[in-house]
Amino acid sequence: QVQLVESGGGWVQAGGSLRLSCETSIDISYLRGLGWYRQTPGTQREWIAVIVSGGATNYADSVKGRFAISKDNDNNRLYLQMNSLEPEDTAVYYCKGSYRNVDYWGQGTQVTVSS
Repeated sequence: QVQLVESGGGWVQAGGSLRLSCETSIDISYLRGLGWYRQTPGTQREWIAVIVSGGATNYADSVKGRFAISKDNDNNRLYLQMNSLEPEDTAVYYCKGSYRNVDYWGQGTQVTVSS
């Protein structure tokens, strides 16, 4: 069974930084489309970053230049380094990966940025 577990969320003042972690229950190299999403109440889940098997990354315009996605194959972890946080970044953050054409999501971790 594939499980993804996020951690690292919390409260931070505007301008601060947080690093989110997503631990996978299987070899992370088996997962495709590894990415981070976020969601606020009453809105659709928003894609913000992806890393592909070759290591290339892509970001939503809203976080480009402030957030960085990376992965640690040895420890089966996906990371999201978030810098220069803004109140608009307040959301529940989710990691996602696909295995054998099935998408798996973590349970989410809350990030709150105060002004």
